[in-house]
Amino acid sequence: MKTLKGPSLHLAQFSDTAAPFNSLPAIAEWAAGLGFKALQVPAWDARLFDVALAASSQDYCDEITGMLAGHGLVISELTTHIFGQLLAVHPAYEAMFDTFAPAAVRGNAPARTQWAHEQLLLAAQASRRLGLSDMGTFSGSFAWPYLFPFPQRPAGLIETAFDELARRWRPVLDACDEQGVNLCYEIHPSEDLHDGVTFEMFHERVGHHARCAILFDPSHFVLQQLNYLDYLDIYKDHIRMFHVKDAEFNPSGRQGIYGGYQSWVDRAGRFRSLGDGQVDFKAIFSKLAHHDYPGWATLEWECCLKDQEAGAREGAAFIKQHIIPVTGKIFDDFAGAAIDQRQINALLGIA
Repeated sequence: MKTLKGPSLHLAQFSDTAAPFNSLPAIAEWAAGLGFKALQVPAWDARLFDVALAASSQDYCDEITGMLAGHGLVISELTTHIFGQLLAVHPAYEAMFDTFAPAAVRGNAPARTQWAHEQLLLAAQASRRLGLSDMGTFSGSFAWPYLFPFPQRPAGLIETAFDELARRWRPVLDACDEQGVNLCYEIHPSEDLHDGVTFEMFHERVGHHARCAILFDPSHFVLQQLNYLDYLDIYKDHIRMFHVKDAEFNPSGRQGIYGGYQSWVDRAGRFRSLGDGQVDFKAIFSKLAHHDYPGWATLEWECCLKDQEAGAREGAAFIKQHIIPVTGKIFDDFAGAAIDQRQINALLGIA
């Protein structure tokens, strides 16, 4: 068994225009002071990271890793969620997702898709230069608006959506393979890969690609009432990244999973800081240790109530407390006795 690595901190929710969150050196010093051992870096955030430069310059990557090492930190993974989201956008979301893209490709869906594709390839190259083996992303979505089957979905609608999703992602997965990087899809509401079944549908269509993996975040399963402990058992061989994020689901006579179009604080299902929600992290960390999970435990702070800096400070300690230092011996070894085959046969009554 392996001892999980951690705690790491996903920087996407902390990056800002104000110090210490406006540069990688400043945010690294702050995170190290809270006890984090690694940073998960969003490859789309130019305030923190230049993905194009990292893809082409080993000197730039060495400068980053050297700076982080000075704070006792490493990069756990790069994340490419925004790039992945823009690889597959349903027309209903054009205006909202267009804001994630550079001005030069806004209003031009084919150009935006090509830009996202290129950024994903750059991030894979950057991951290799940084010595990383895993990269997180979103799948994007064509079928999400048709989640509820009324009116009845036309025959072939979902199949066509997943065929096209696989067609767009297969070259990216091949490029990741060339770089020695696993592409870990965060199983997430609003993405076409939002549960186990949809991952399997996609995985089959990309030919069970060896680089097609999973970023596990139990908070999203609480909100959709999916058994996340069973999920860990079923998909243990695919899980390569782990977001440690809490959530709660408190249905009432007025609302349930769909949330009644309410703000986060007023929804039945909402994200919480670590330890404030309903996720059974003791069981999760036990299962990950049991299944030899090889990666990092990374705090992703999203909470509708608690301040982010308090969430980060408490979260670092929470993850440390839950990482299980796996044993190298069996607890009842003291009671063992060495016996030979003759004695074994005698114990079993074998002549």
